[in-house]
Amino acid sequence: MIIVFKPKTSEEDVKKIQAKVEEKGLETHLVVGHDVTICGVIGDTTKVDPRDIEVSPSVEKVMRVEQPYKLANRAFHPEDTIVDVDGVKVGGGHMALIAGPCSVESEEQVIAIAKEVKAAGANMLRGGAFKPRTSPYAFQGLGSTGLDYLVAAKKETGLPIVSELMSADDIDEFNEKVDLVQIGARNMQNFTLLKEVGARVKKPILLKRGLSATYQEWIMSAEYIMASGNENVILCERGVRTFETYTRNTLDLQAIPVLRKMTHLPVIIDPSHAGGKWWLVEPMAKASVAAGCDGLLIEVHNDPEHALCDGAQSLKPKKYTKLIEELREIGKVVGKEI
Repeated sequence: MIIVFKPKTSEEDVKKIQAKVEEKGLETHLVVGHDVTICGVIGDTTKVDPRDIEVSPSVEKVMRVEQPYKLANRAFHPEDTIVDVDGVKVGGGHMALIAGPCSVESEEQVIAIAKEVKAAGANMLRGGAFKPRTSPYAFQGLGSTGLDYLVAAKKETGLPIVSELMSADDIDEFNEKVDLVQIGARNMQNFTLLKEVGARVKKPILLKRGLSATYQEWIMSAEYIMASGNENVILCERGVRTFETYTRNTLDLQAIPVLRKMTHLPVIIDPSHAGGKWWLVEPMAKASVAAGCDGLLIEVHNDPEHALCDGAQSLKPKKYTKLIEELREIGKVVGKEI
């Protein structure tokens, strides 16, 4: 349920309505916009008769929310959410340009790539330290050592760190070392992990879409995190599994306008994992910006031919630099500053 207050309603009148609702054992979440204040009501809203609320002269209207997600719902929060990642804003017209290797291989490697992507225009550094791999025999990442190498790269460049969390056991270390905590596609519906992340992770969360997840399933996973206490969530479309086998996944660009309608959370695109081929990254990144995404997550490697993970979908630094230059021109057309 959503309670929409009339413009210029006093804080005292808003609190009176909140108290009235909370007496029924329900939870309220307040969103104060430039012109309108909205109160989201969570719980068994059948206990509340909308007419008892609408009788107040300070209330404009009361709406039932049909969707099962509340906190992530656009109706609950009409304005775009802007997530701050250690000084880098994402959403509401602010673009996240996240780049770096799929896996951290050495301190020298990640620092060198960090310097080059920053020079190109990237504002965050990605790097996998803990790697979820389909094969148990594939390179699993350097673990805590990899995170330390990312921290060293941040000291050299100032770029905030993006890395994937796979286990709740590592949350304390991620709170200390990582600026944007990624939950990968395979863990999108690991609800136990999502609740732990919402309750214990102090940094913003990047939630990737599951391999075959619907929009609602994806948003509901974000709702798990938000309902557990962390409302700074960024959604990442990375391609879904379809019948097509030529590409690694199928990039769903419709997710951008659809999610803009369904939720207020920022939406970024990972064209690297979507196509799985480096030459698909450029056209899909351009299409994503044209469609109105809030950021791009692109894999960049200085020696993709010898990369320990996903070299085939990685751009070399020079190609990434050229791509950013071309994206800036598209950004001017669609009103995105890149």
